[in-house]
Amino acid sequence: MEIDPMVIDPVKRELIKNALVTIADNMIVLVIRTSRSVVVKNNLDFSASVLDGQGQMVAQGLALPGHLGATMPALKGCLDQFGDDINPGDILCNNDPYSGASHLNDIFMFKPVFDQGRRIAFLSIIIHHTDMGGRVPGGNAADSSEIYQEGLRIPPMKILDRGVPNDTLLRIIKTNVRVSDRVLGDIQSQIASLNAAEVEFRRMLADYGTRTIETYMADLIDHAERLTRANIRALPKGVGTFSDWIDDDGAGGPDVRLQVKITIEEESIEIDFTGTSPQTSGALNPNLYFTVGLAYAVLRTVMDPNIPANAGFDRCVRAIVPEGCFLNPRFPAPVGARGLGGYRVRTAVSGALAQILPDRVPACVGGSEFALVLAGYPKDAKPFLMLEFHNITGGGGGPDLDGQDGGPWCLGNVANVPVEVLEAESPVRIERYAFLPDTDGAGKYRGALGLVREYRLLADDALVQLRSDRQKHPPYGLFGGHDGAPGHIVMNPGTPESQTMPSKFVGRMKKGDLLRGEMPGSGGYGDPFERDAAAVVDDVRQGKISSSRARTVYGVSLKADGTVDHAMTIELRKAAR
Repeated sequence: MEIDPMVIDPVKRELIKNALVTIADNMIVLVIRTSRSVVVKNNLDFSASVLDGQGQMVAQGLALPGHLGATMPALKGCLDQFGDDINPGDILCNNDPYSGASHLNDIFMFKPVFDQGRRIAFLSIIIHHTDMGGRVPGGNAADSSEIYQEGLRIPPMKILDRGVPNDTLLRIIKTNVRVSDRVLGDIQSQIASLNAAEVEFRRMLADYGTRTIETYMADLIDHAERLTRANIRALPKGVGTFSDWIDDDGAGGPDVRLQVKITIEEESIEIDFTGTSPQTSGALNPNLYFTVGLAYAVLRTVMDPNIPANAGFDRCVRAIVPEGCFLNPRFPAPVGARGLGGYRVRTAVSGALAQILPDRVPACVGGSEFALVLAGYPKDAKPFLMLEFHNITGGGGGPDLDGQDGGPWCLGNVANVPVEVLEAESPVRIERYAFLPDTDGAGKYRGALGLVREYRLLADDALVQLRSDRQKHPPYGLFGGHDGAPGHIVMNPGTPESQTMPSKFVGRMKKGDLLRGEMPGSGGYGDPFERDAAAVVDDVRQGKISSSRARTVYGVSLKADGTVDHAMTIELRKAAR
């Protein structure tokens, strides 16, 4: 739509922008209140947004960057399928990675909003569903060899047609998933959130007028583009390259390399993944939309947070992702465990960006992209399926502060699930959940500590499926900072049956078995021998690092009373240099 900038009121633009974001956020609130699955209501694995009538994103709610990168392509798949056959009361759905979606567990839903016969907007909600069928419960098995093994593919369809539920589709879903009460409950939660959002959107149309809302939605996208280009003009110009690695492809194949080159130009940025490993035989491949969305999200971290999060930003970035590489696989490559590959996109792009903007980008986030499923069919109880994501352990050391132990990461956004919730929902007992001392990536600003979580099975038998990484390639440090400690997985530690496990596997557990997951610490930033000695003493006092690590890694000697031996510390650091 052509916009005359003279008719745009900046105050009204801000009010409408905030109203649109609020509509998206309220969808999320409703989902939290009405959903059935732990991964949704507690882990918060969902996203919401508002798009214009042509399918361009205008506003985002509190959300996961990976979901939002696929929102416009997933809607485009629906628009390509239905064309003009989209009507009031319809709700479109799509989970097919080869029709614009992300992976099968993420069902995208879109509700059009019409006024006087003209389509004004689409409302969108995406939920990660606990199960979509397939050979392994939960859908995150890393060793699938084709997408047909991963579950039910829902091509662009109408789950509601002019307000009437598509009972055929709902019966197909119910018949093909393991915990149908949770999955169908979460689907109803999505539908309810879209219906509530339409009521709010129509209230906004009544307040401002349809023509005004259309005009300002178009302007918000243009405004985001203008602000983004202005931000890019202010960035240092240059080229940054970086490689990060995945330990293996999950199906017995070799290490996977992610190669990225970022070029910051006058008003645009190019991200080039040429040199990345070919697509693999396992299910870690992220599809193109997921890859691009996550790469763009990293760039957002070094720009003004007040830039509206919409399609205007995308106009300023070019992504080169060769077809057939790990990050843009050809059909029918499996993508169920693509979350792990997506996290590595984030860390690889961050590493390249740090070469150009060392004063803005921290070292690598900790964690192993830990995703665990325990599922079974007890003889005297309902089937259970516990799905938990522990993707990160805390932030990497930054240019001017430590990584926060157990803290969030802006490119993750999922929440910690309380132990009590997991134990109430599934026959499992969490026997340990703690920081791991001496696992930080040392640095002038250290990385966050790693975490340990232990799961004791209380049922007679269960399938266990684990997706994790960073045993061979730990989270990297920057500019003299050390890597974080690697991950480690053990079954039944401290017993005669103790067995070190690979980072990715599908197997069985019997009653009383215990799985211990040690998740990596974060990378450090800068020379550890430049760390403030008082900060090292504080870490020792809190039990985060040992006195021996303080001496050997940080060059800080402690007296018997726990205070700094300044003379010996000076000697240690002088000798190290």
